[in-house]
Amino acid sequence: MSTPRSIVVATHGHCFDGLCSAALFTRLFRHLHPGEALDFKYLAMGYGPGQNGVPEELLTGDDNVILDYRFSGSPKLTWYFDHHVSAFPLPTDRSTFESRARAQEEGGGTFFHDGGYGSCTKLIADVGAARFDLDPEPLAPLIHWADMIDAARFPNAEMPVLRREPVLQLMAVVESGGDAAFATRMVPRLLDTPIEELARLPEIQEAYAPLAAGQDGFVARVKDRALVKGPVVLVDLTDQLLEVAGKFVTYALYPESAYSVLVTRSTSKIKISIGYNPWSHQERKHDIAAICERYGGGGHPVVGAISLPADQLSRAQEIAGTVVEELGR
Repeated sequence: MSTPRSIVVATHGHCFDGLCSAALFTRLFRHLHPGEALDFKYLAMGYGPGQNGVPEELLTGDDNVILDYRFSGSPKLTWYFDHHVSAFPLPTDRSTFESRARAQEEGGGTFFHDGGYGSCTKLIADVGAARFDLDPEPLAPLIHWADMIDAARFPNAEMPVLRREPVLQLMAVVESGGDAAFATRMVPRLLDTPIEELARLPEIQEAYAPLAAGQDGFVARVKDRALVKGPVVLVDLTDQLLEVAGKFVTYALYPESAYSVLVTRSTSKIKISIGYNPWSHQERKHDIAAICERYGGGGHPVVGAISLPADQLSRAQEIAGTVVEELGR
């Protein structure tokens, strides 16, 4: 027997859109290589201090793919999909991407970036359908949920906080435990099982139970620590270690505030999460991705984050204060 073709897929870890992007790309690649023996390896990439891209030594496949994550100029990279406006951390990255994308155009192209998309999953689905004759319809619910979650297209802020829908419970499980091993288990199942059905499986519900139990305590801590400064809510939770912070809580508690700045501390880093509240009915006047990029972070115009080493608490609090002041102007 011949050796299977190896595909290394480096995607944004602990992220619902990153996981769904891996599933969509796997479906696309199988569509392009019918009948061929394929061996997928999934990597979960993070945005911690100093993590500005995928290390070249990890790109060991016959095909190497980066999804929903920062671009790498490595010549080993063969596929790229992303929608973050801060996808190109080095000055040469954007020009490298553009030159390689242009060089591929006659052959259909395998490098795609569009900062106008709400999710990388939707970008892969649309490009797959338009360029490669992929039928995304069997995964339409997965695409819908990934796009809603990553673009915060919920009808209200309470929906992602209460998490009554099983898929939002799966989202919480992914954000808490979505490492490479989790992706390796889940991607094949996402391709074969409707996402609502998968979210109801005992394995997922058992993993969600302790997260649900801790949600009320987290909401109470946010309420206790929040400082409203004009149109901005600042929440500093660094008095305790916190590995995963729930999203959208400040928007539900303070619906009139336009922006949220949340500072958390884990064993490995300090994270400053910055977001625009789409339910505030206030105009967004700041590009959050651009603000985050000044401090080595990134994201989207409406949401982004900055990560610092765990021993730089005072620096993180200083940055958070500066950001709050800027957003308030």
